[in-house]
Amino acid sequence: MTAEPEQDETAARLRELQGARSIVLVGMMGAGKSSVGKRLARRLALPFADADTEIETAAGMTIPEIFALRGEPAFRDGEKKVIARLLEAGPMVLATGGGAYMSEETRAAIAARGICVWLKAELDVLLRRVRRRDDRPLLKNDPEGTLARLIDQRYPVYALADVTVVSHDVPQDVMVDTVIEALIAHLAAPASGDET
Repeated sequence: MTAEPEQDETAARLRELQGARSIVLVGMMGAGKSSVGKRLARRLALPFADADTEIETAAGMTIPEIFALRGEPAFRDGEKKVIARLLEAGPMVLATGGGAYMSEETRAAIAARGICVWLKAELDVLLRRVRRRDDRPLLKNDPEGTLARLIDQRYPVYALADVTVVSHDVPQDVMVDTVIEALIAHLAAPASGDET
């Protein structure tokens, strides 16, 4: 029975440390950004936004349709604009698409208005998860090879995130607890060094 009040205190502590910044989740498709993000937002009493959903709404078509009709460069351009707009809206939990953080412009926008959390998952975990859905345009042919190549390209850039949390096959609420603890440790660390 004491676990729930502790969780509330922990969430309140994070909200205090976070201030007006958004919590931005980055990582590969299948890392759990949307599912963890929704639960994290609920726990912190913050709005949740999924950049891919916002892009689809703005474009009036699905991401596979955007890729097919306009190409990946047009999608990436729209993605940058949508993420920048969302970050201006005030504190929230924002789940980004797998390639969003590869944009230097998007990384700068996140750094200016957010705290970036990389949900890092191993290839086998990602493969298990992405095979459940068939709406991933980059994975139409050779999902394993494509994911391995994307990991090689993206992981060094994702490593620039403020916080890294390993995404395992554990209950989502356990992942949320881990993210909150990692964020508190990150945000509280500079303050502890300033005390005299």
